[in-house]
Amino acid sequence: MFKKILIANRGEIALRIQRACRELGVRAVMVYSEADREAKYVKLAEEAVCIGPAPSAQSYLNMPAIISAAEVTDAEAIHPGYGFLSENAGFAERVEKSGFQFIGPTPESIRIMGDKVSAKQAMIKAGVPCVPGSEGELPDDPAQVRRIARTIGYPVIIKAAGGGGGRGMRVVHTEAALINAVQMTKAEAGAAFGNPAVYMEKFLQNPRHIEIQVLADKFRNAVYLGERDCSMQRRHQKIIEEAPAPGIARKLIERIGERCVAACKKIGYRGAGTFEFLYEDGEFYFIEMNTRVQVEHPVTELITGVDIVKTQIMVAAGEKLPFTQRQVQIRGHAMECRVNAEEPYTFVPSPGRITMWHPPGGPGVRVDSHVYTNYFVPPNYDSMIGKIIVHGDTRDQALARMRTALGETVVEGINTNIALHRELMVDAKFVGGGTNIHYLEEWLGHHKR
Repeated sequence: MFKKILIANRGEIALRIQRACRELGVRAVMVYSEADREAKYVKLAEEAVCIGPAPSAQSYLNMPAIISAAEVTDAEAIHPGYGFLSENAGFAERVEKSGFQFIGPTPESIRIMGDKVSAKQAMIKAGVPCVPGSEGELPDDPAQVRRIARTIGYPVIIKAAGGGGGRGMRVVHTEAALINAVQMTKAEAGAAFGNPAVYMEKFLQNPRHIEIQVLADKFRNAVYLGERDCSMQRRHQKIIEEAPAPGIARKLIERIGERCVAACKKIGYRGAGTFEFLYEDGEFYFIEMNTRVQVEHPVTELITGVDIVKTQIMVAAGEKLPFTQRQVQIRGHAMECRVNAEEPYTFVPSPGRITMWHPPGGPGVRVDSHVYTNYFVPPNYDSMIGKIIVHGDTRDQALARMRTALGETVVEGINTNIALHRELMVDAKFVGGGTNIHYLEEWLGHHKR
């Protein structure tokens, strides 16, 4: 096991990894920007290093600053958390070339899975079902592009190969709009991701977003930890996640889970990862793989009893997975609401000082958050300030616990989206289970304030 790990992230995930290190008896070095000097995990840290000013380009995305912080503190490994440099193959490479262990997959795995075209090709080879689409990057010839679209059938979606976070996508309903949409997406992709390559897929009308959590070690042992339903999202950003997914037969989940495990073994994957699928009419279609820990990992931890972050650290240190697939048991139901510092219906960010923070408690309630009364939410980063996660024996009990937890939560001084969560927890369609990825956008359209 490592003696010291540097945590190259901020916010609730930095605190989550710090806690996992404490349990493992590992010293944690926290890095922080000038805007995060007052963060809880910095105050709790045994060692903390300021790596630059508030803008993330000069701090959390500053590779030389992070690597020198690891050098001066004698850390042995770097945990990237999620976001920032967590899926940057170049960073993983620099970490390993500098003599540290990267707590995540190999740079090669990150590279293959980070480009959506090569990821799809790798999945087709591994027998994982994919959305019907172009065989790789779209050609420059408009006639060929039109031919591909006709073969797939309209509507189609044009996606940036290097895209993510809901950017670099365009839905096309008619042939007349096709070429213009392809050119616009290429230009956007080049500007946003430095990679103008785009590909085309069938646009599924009413799918759900289902993902499979995997863990793998260096000895080609891999397991899947059930599934999560992340369909409640706005502009491709998830807001509520739950596990297991309501109304999907276990046999279907087992079949897709086994294929994900086989794919991990085939590509020599190590660490934690998530296979994301669109699910429609009983079929799963692979869309992408996240080669890191996910924001919503706690719902899986609560239904399996597996500590995903600790396991990530253990396999990075060269240990074998401490359990087999047969030992993974799914118990009860878990749900997570992301608490964001934003106006609940317009989603306008609301940074500022929290004058009152009173998180919920009680049986089956977990709160992952780095904030406290008098904490200042900086305007420089993502608006998420925490997550409320509940576990119950049944989905109904989890819903009841979430309603209670949201009712107990008090945040003053800034706006949060808690009011939106409270409404969604009593919405008949959501309570019924199985809403699709467009549901929240449509709901917001009908509930304009």
